[in-house]
Amino acid sequence: MTDYSLPPQPQSGLSLPLQPALLPSPLQAVSHPLLNAHDVQLWCKRDDLIHPAISGNKWRKLKYHLRYAEEQGKRHLLSFGGAYSNHIHALAAAGCQSGLRTTGIIRGEPEAVSNATLSAAKGWGMDLIFVDRQSYRRRQDPAWLAQFKDEETLIVPEGGSSPLAIPGVAELVDEVPFSPDLWVLPCASGGTLAGLIAGKRDPEQILAIAVLKGGSFIADEVRRLHPAAADRPGWRIALDHHDGGYAKFTPALWQWVQAFSAETGLPLEPIYSGKAMWGLFRELAAGRIPRGSKIVFIHTGGMQGLAGLREQGRL
Repeated sequence: MTDYSLPPQPQSGLSLPLQPALLPSPLQAVSHPLLNAHDVQLWCKRDDLIHPAISGNKWRKLKYHLRYAEEQGKRHLLSFGGAYSNHIHALAAAGCQSGLRTTGIIRGEPEAVSNATLSAAKGWGMDLIFVDRQSYRRRQDPAWLAQFKDEETLIVPEGGSSPLAIPGVAELVDEVPFSPDLWVLPCASGGTLAGLIAGKRDPEQILAIAVLKGGSFIADEVRRLHPAAADRPGWRIALDHHDGGYAKFTPALWQWVQAFSAETGLPLEPIYSGKAMWGLFRELAAGRIPRGSKIVFIHTGGMQGLAGLREQGRL
């Protein structure tokens, strides 16, 4: 296991030093009246606690990208994201720890560099290149990408979702000391879901809560990342809990998330983990989860995004 310890970067002005990875991540029991009413047991796999800067699914998805970069002699990691991207934040920290140069192609205007996410990434040494939305859509075009890379560059897809992400995510299954009836997780780019499908035991079911609108493409992306998923039963994607779309949420959802966190002691944010937990409870209330189920919810991290939401005045 890579030692992800790193002294704070003095140029960043950050007070939070990077600590070694916490694995296996804790498993927290969750109590709630609705769970009791349906005789359901719920645990949260606290991957948000793996690392203070490379948390949750980002740590797991980047693990084998870093190993591959080392094996192939790549010294530069290049990837993509929005101005508040959890992935960009994690990649910058991971690159700094590993002694790799990093570049983030950022959708948006340079003024966004003042936000907490990109300020941290810049402090960890990431070069930030801002492009307009039209250019950003070309992020999979080799001719367009050629201007940013050389033979030492490893391109990491947006969100870290590539076949290299699969084994890192699959490893979390063996960290849980029992076989749940159902795994639940938020889903956007499909990489974490693909990895969980690869790692799960045959009787186990998976419910992925799509956090974006129009998520019907996710199933195809999962099969592209992990072709064997097409033949593995027991997983579905719920598409009707996006609450308006990616990175969108209503005041009602945020109020629910805050109340849930206060009652259970489980910290959540409204873009990924909170929206997925809300979706799980809506599924439960609608009778779509069997009575007596044992459920493990995967907290995929992203808590650093709360600072950006506060900067935008959305919380």
